[in-house]
Amino acid sequence: MADLRGKTLFITGASRGIGKAIALRAAADGANVAIAAKTAEPHPKLPGTIYSAAGEIEAAGGRALPLQVDIRDEDQVLAAVAKTVETFGGIDVLVNNASAISLAGTLETPMKRFDLMWGVNARGTYLCSQACIPHLKKAANPHILTLSPPLNLDPKWFEHHVAYTIAKYGMSLCVLGMAEEFKKDGIAVNALWPRTVIHTAALAMLGGITPPENCRKPEIVADAAHVILTRDSRGHTGNFYIDEDVLREAGVSDFERYAVAPGKPLHPDLFLGETPKEYFGR
Repeated sequence: MADLRGKTLFITGASRGIGKAIALRAAADGANVAIAAKTAEPHPKLPGTIYSAAGEIEAAGGRALPLQVDIRDEDQVLAAVAKTVETFGGIDVLVNNASAISLAGTLETPMKRFDLMWGVNARGTYLCSQACIPHLKKAANPHILTLSPPLNLDPKWFEHHVAYTIAKYGMSLCVLGMAEEFKKDGIAVNALWPRTVIHTAALAMLGGITPPENCRKPEIVADAAHVILTRDSRGHTGNFYIDEDVLREAGVSDFERYAVAPGKPLHPDLFLGETPKEYFGR
């Protein structure tokens, strides 16, 4: 079975949640992980820093490089990429995981919040991809994996949170365009999105719109990411993958182990299937 041993992953937002889960799964193979995230000091509401994540990655069998980075800042991103290459000799994988979310309507979204979501989600994905691609071109099996949804243009996904949707779809449009642009270079550019809501500390800060017992754990996304990132980059690009579908194709049939509360109903994530009324207070 293919693994990520000796590969170098640059993962944004890897100090907690899905990003850290992807990092830990790669670390179990013996991968090198650059943790590109903002949190260097403990946050009062969000557990985890780049340093605590680095400790977990190394304990899991990988090598870690904690990098305090605001991915909206071009100089910080370029410096972090350069430090990663200097430390590990190159970059094999970029995971665009960092994201900002606010599920508010147009009149309830201050431009400061709009700018944060656009800057982190769409611009941050574009900037990190741009910075890593020259190094990915030198890798044997280069991948960009972006945590963004399929481009579902049903108006219901815009109606209640236009700003978040266009910022998140900006990430997906980067996948669509860069997959085609860099196909000739053998760089796989794909998106991955969860079938169900994933329980993370960031989700809890949204006010409990989805109770933990109706969620899955971040490990399901990490396992799906591992399957994608160990595929031949020249044969798998331009896809908008769903975590459960990737794992089913890989032979996984037991999904209860990923549930926070096995046996409880699961809420579908945004941009897929029916709209859970809990999202919008209806």
